[in-house]
This record gives sequence, structure tokens and C-alpha cells, in this order.
Amino acid sequence: MDRYAVIGNPIAHSKSPRIHAAFARQTGQTLEYSTLLAPLEGFVTAVENFRSAGGRGLNVTVPFKLEAFALASQRSPRAEAAGAVNTLTFRADGIHGDNTDGAGLVRDLTTNLGCTLAGRRVLLLGAGGAARGALLPLLQAAPSSLTLANRSADKAVALAESFRPSANGTMLSAGGFPDLAGQQFDIVINATAASLSSEAPALPTGLYAPGALAYDMMYGKGDTAYLATARAEGVTHLADGLGMLVEQAAESFLLWRGVRPNTGPVLADLRRELSAA
Repeated sequence: MDRYAVIGNPIAHSKSPRIHAAFARQTGQTLEYSTLLAPLEGFVTAVENFRSAGGRGLNVTVPFKLEAFALASQRSPRAEAAGAVNTLTFRADGIHGDNTDGAGLVRDLTTNLGCTLAGRRVLLLGAGGAARGALLPLLQAAPSSLTLANRSADKAVALAESFRPSANGTMLSAGGFPDLAGQQFDIVINATAASLSSEAPALPTGLYAPGALAYDMMYGKGDTAYLATARAEGVTHLADGLGMLVEQAAESFLLWRGVRPNTGPVLADLRRELSAA
């Protein structure tokens, strides 16, 4: 049986085995998908042991995405742009690395949420790995403008400059949170880690255009701190990152198995479970 796993530390909390098991049942694929706890200093050894035992591929989560990038002998353009790898595929000619996070975000926005990106004003909060992974797919969706904002403005500016060759007509700008004052956006995406500590980025008020979407890459039961702040400002279109989680998994499944699963039922099941927790 073809074997896959998600590797990380910690990893017991991961929903990936349930997601991929559901995808396999739905598409009639025969495979085994498990969790793989790697020592913090033993990522490469854990990967090689899994591969030598017949493993076909790995999803990679915190804190190993940069090590996975270095380990891959071939990398997709979106992995190169992200500077990180979350999907490894073991092939006869080596280890192929890809990054499906940004594609999962865009698919969640456009397919699950019915949100048009082309021609819209997009604000991306953060300048770390999550923001970097999202940038190329967002730019490829052709928004009219994409603004990067971060607590440390210089990090946002540097990140924007590195992606300027990929802007393809999108107006790309960057700065600190205070620089956003007086601007409005159609889609605001929180890619900061603030929600992990139940905090919201310190943003100026009035950022949300009428009908704007507030999106947090994090998820949990109820609103994240960022979404609660947006709701308090009167935003009525809000979404968390559970759909992104499922969609990036579907993108990995497509890479490995050559078939794209229907994510709707899987996302609905996870949402019901999260609400009941």
C-alpha cells in the first residue's frame, strides 16, 4: 500500500490524516496516511528513513518547512518563491518539493467563498513564512493592488521588493501598520501569528471597504482575535483558515495521486466537528 504522512514537531494534533483518508475514500485511492513525529534535530534522518521504507510522499509542517526546502533536489516555482516546502514527493530522480499553502488559500477564497480576486484591493498582513507562501498565488490571481503590511515595516518592504518581478501589473506596495491609515481594501488577509496568542494586529480603523472580506489563516472554535476585531468594526464577511487547510491538502493529494478530491464535504465535516468541540 502506498504510504504518506505529515511530518512535524509537535504533530499529534494534525487533522491531515483524517483529511487524506477522506480524500482517499472519496476518490477510490488505496493509500495509508499517518503522522510522523521528527526530533527537532532529526528531520533529514526521519525523512530518509520514511523514504527508504517505501514512503511515497510527505506533508511538512512546523518547524521543518525550511529544512524541507533545503532537502528537496527539485523545487516547483511556487516553492522557490515561498522559500519553503510543505509537500515532498519521492521520485526515481530525487526528492521534489512544492508549496501548496498559497494555492490552498486562493482556492479557498475563490471556490469556497466565491471571492473574486482579479481587480480587487488586497491587504496581506505579515511578512513571515505564511505571507511569503501566499504572495505568488495571490499575485497570479491579478488583484488591482496588493499591499503588504507588517509590524516591522522594513520586513514588509523587503518582501515586496523580492516579489516585484512577479507583480504582473498588480500595484505592489508595503509598509508598517500605521501606514495603512486612510486606505481601504476589499480583501484583508491576516498572515501574522498574532491569533496563536489570541491577539489581533494593531491596525488603524476604517480599512474595510463596503462588503469587504476579513480572512484569518488561523482557525479555531468561533472567531479568532483578528476576526473578532473585524466583526466589531462592522465587517460581515469573515472567514478563518480551515478551508485553506483542506484546500492545501487537496493540492498535495492532486500532486501525489493525479486526482483532485471534492473538498466541500470534508470541510463541512471538519467545520461541524470544530463547532461541536
